Amino acid sequence: MERDYLIRRAQIKDANEICGVLLNAFEEFRHFYTPEGFNDTVMSVKAVIERMKEMKLYVAINQTKKIIGTIGWQKVNIKEGHIRGMAVIPNRQGKNSPATALLQIVEEDARSEGCTLLTLDTTSILERAQNFYRKCGFKKTGKTGNFFGSTIYEFAKEI
Repeated sequence: MERDYLIRRAQIKDANEICGVLLNAFEEFRHFYTPEGFNDTVMSVKAVIERMKEMKLYVAINQTKKIIGTIGWQKVNIKEGHIRGMAVIPNRQGKNSPATALLQIVEEDARSEGCTLLTLDTTSILERAQNFYRKCGFKKTGKTGNFFGSTIYEFAKEI
């Protein structure tokens, strides 16, 4: 199926719309999060702009120039890249979703910077996301943590 979206590097002017994508994608899970956990997941415009200084952010744009998905990553050591803030608006999840393309652009980018491993963390709340990451070749590493009262799992993929 032909893509009806494009992936590009996020710009400062996209920060507000990225916040909207995060809110739209995670709103249905709000009641599972503590207020602090939800606010960390659904960032403020200021937090998105700060993240752009530390990480590379990408967005998926539909034909009407609206952002429908986002992902960020950064190189954390000589071989590892770490993904954060991946989200796709609910009505674009599933078939012909930009989620796979967003992950692919990060994999290519990370590989070009010498990374051989990509990691990400996701909460126990997000079972659908865990299944998606598995389908894309990520595996649980066994590392867990506490994310504002929710269990968080690390996933990794050799690239």
